[in-house]
Amino acid sequence: MESTWADAVTNRQSAVSGLIAANLVLAGGSALAAGQYGPGVGDTEIKIGNTVPYSGPASGYSAIGKSLAAYFAMISDQGGINGRKINFISRDDGYSPPKTVEQVRKLVEEDQVLLLFQTLGTPPNIAIRGYLNDNKVPQLFVGSGADQWNDPKRYPWTMGWQPSYGTEARIYARYIFKNLPDAKIAVLYQNDDFGKDYVNGLRAELGDKAGKMLVATQSYETTDPTVDSQIVALQASGADVLVTAAIPKFTTLAIRKVYDIGWRPTNFLNSVSTSVASVMKPAGPEKAVGIISAAYNKDPTDPQWQDTPEYKEWLAWMKKYNPSGNVTDAFTVYGYGAAQTMVAVLEASGDNLTRDNLMKQAASLHNLKLPMLLPGITISTGTDDYAPIKQMQLQKFDGNSWKLFGEVISGN
Repeated sequence: MESTWADAVTNRQSAVSGLIAANLVLAGGSALAAGQYGPGVGDTEIKIGNTVPYSGPASGYSAIGKSLAAYFAMISDQGGINGRKINFISRDDGYSPPKTVEQVRKLVEEDQVLLLFQTLGTPPNIAIRGYLNDNKVPQLFVGSGADQWNDPKRYPWTMGWQPSYGTEARIYARYIFKNLPDAKIAVLYQNDDFGKDYVNGLRAELGDKAGKMLVATQSYETTDPTVDSQIVALQASGADVLVTAAIPKFTTLAIRKVYDIGWRPTNFLNSVSTSVASVMKPAGPEKAVGIISAAYNKDPTDPQWQDTPEYKEWLAWMKKYNPSGNVTDAFTVYGYGAAQTMVAVLEASGDNLTRDNLMKQAASLHNLKLPMLLPGITISTGTDDYAPIKQMQLQKFDGNSWKLFGEVISGN
């Protein structure tokens, strides 16, 4: 079995790369034979910059940065992108926007990276968006689902990747309308654009019923030690539905507190905090039974995927290139898929590795299929569409893993 997995890792052409190539449509014709290079590119190297909170309140997301580095290491071992190895420079910003600005300026001005990729978090990305757009530096496949990344007219150098938080919130509201029409909804949210996108998405979908159905909201700051008082206040509102829009640390705290005070609402949890390894197990899996969320990636704890070639290939990569990663951590799957999308764009760019052409190719993905996306979910972009993933499927936690139910849903 080990040799089979090893073979899978080393045979990218027949698996991931072949799959990606089959789903790409190049924009602007073939690459220029002579080659055109932007900053950070040469005949043997492509420099890519990144910031991730390896420390601080959002350090649960550090698995994403490590997974991106591990995937690019595999690509470089296999010869790179058109003969160019990837030099992935990932820096810790602690989920602090001023620190993000400092690190990104160093990446652009000192390290001379070609682009920023998967910079993580809504507040950090808002802090650097103006600088990157003013300097025409690609801010590609942002590690955040904020609605505002899909704004190519005002910010042509910034593109999201995952489904937007507003889209996800609307999906939850539709489920509540259909299955819990008399619901009284409470929301716990992070007090920034990330959390507010969920509140706004719920309000938008509930429409004129929002005033009656949305009975309480409570916010928290990332510097807060707990969310105990917020959960107690939400329970006191009489709500029988709870929607939590929080990063992993505070999601774990919320799950524990809801359970410990004996509150049993129908519980919805934002998709960015569903990792079994980083959230459910620390919270106590028995305390999370029945929680509903939405997904677009295959969860690595779901047994239905574990005999598939796609899962075995991912597991082979984990064993060889990401051995310190937790195979029950959905953030490793997230990093794997995001990196594959970046590789697809670099491959499509050929030898025309300028910042302009990179954005052109990023905006020219058509029904791109990735091995660990859920069946029926693909990636598509356009010059007026900077939202690559637009579909999700509902799932429920059973105490061990997430179980999908219903159909793939578009939040448009």
